[in-house]
Amino acid sequence: MLGNFTYSNPTRLHFGKDSLNALAEEIKNYGKNVMLVYGGGSIKKNGIYQKVVKILQDGGKNIVEDGGVMPNPTVEKLYEGAKIAKDNNVDLILAVGGGSVCDYSKAVSVSAYCEDDPWEKYFIRFEDVSCKIIPVGCVLTMVGTGSEMNGGSVITNHDQKLKIGHVFGDNVFPKFSVLNPEFTYTLPKYQMVAGIYDIMSHILEQYFSGTDDNTSDYIAEGLMKSLINSSLVAVKDPCNYEARSNIMWTATWALNTLIAKGKSTDWEVHMLGQSVGAYTDATHGMTLSAVSMAYYRHILPYGTQKFARFAVNVWGVSPEGKTAEQTAKEGLAAMESWMKSIGLVMNITDLGASEDMLDGITSGTFINEGGYKILTKEEVKQILKESL
Repeated sequence: MLGNFTYSNPTRLHFGKDSLNALAEEIKNYGKNVMLVYGGGSIKKNGIYQKVVKILQDGGKNIVEDGGVMPNPTVEKLYEGAKIAKDNNVDLILAVGGGSVCDYSKAVSVSAYCEDDPWEKYFIRFEDVSCKIIPVGCVLTMVGTGSEMNGGSVITNHDQKLKIGHVFGDNVFPKFSVLNPEFTYTLPKYQMVAGIYDIMSHILEQYFSGTDDNTSDYIAEGLMKSLINSSLVAVKDPCNYEARSNIMWTATWALNTLIAKGKSTDWEVHMLGQSVGAYTDATHGMTLSAVSMAYYRHILPYGTQKFARFAVNVWGVSPEGKTAEQTAKEGLAAMESWMKSIGLVMNITDLGASEDMLDGITSGTFINEGGYKILTKEEVKQILKESL
């Protein structure tokens, strides 16, 4: 039964091959100083940078650059970006890149005028924003995180061995996002596949919670079936527009807060994966795939009926002559086969984790209470051991 909730999403999306054309109109709504945020420079090689800069220049904007955002943005980079934004009186932060660039840009937007240490305020104490917020816009070049239409931001502190996400309110959501599937074509296969599993994991984190007949679960099942189908096409033909556009659109809807409505949501796979990432600096989607099977097999007995439904409705498993547990296990086996077929990393050893890190990774794993089983720290360690 759906409970009470409020749904609001203020982000305006421009989708398709000609979507970048909308940027010229969007920037008219903001002042002169635009902070252009991007990653390692691939957008300069594929020409996206040049297109964006021309639009900004034609619009009379003063461009302040902040490049070099790493795949797992660090707290040091956050401090640097916040200073750049404040010192240059930035009116708009334009993130051109994937989820990490978008995440980082949102963190900068709430940190530039923060009178406290933003790491402590937002990522340790999880406090609300109480200062001026710089508007953010996104031009997406990699899909997976859904960061283009939500308030999430994940920052890594290597000194503290912590990788922590803060979900900000809709006043921090990007004001607009440009989604052109063709901008994702040049992404290396490893990154594309990691993004695909990040999408899948976002849906699973929301799906595997609650036992009621919830509209959100029907939407989630459709999104997962679309993703599975498109992923199999995209790994063989990365420039298949239909597949890449479906993946991009599914990524946005997987984590723009819609299918979380009426759900308690789990997010324990993300807590495990982020803690692994804090020690290994591994690609986010791969840290999720590496711990997922051990985690879901561990909690299956506590949510057997839902796992059985997942097997039947998403993977096409026949329940004839089988117990719910047998059906559920067959569904997880089907998911594991799909994961292997598209090239995901299936253990944390391959990501650089080792047994001597397990105590630290366990300690850095937050325990959530929205899923089918609230883990103990002993269970966290056991799941990590099974993921080696």
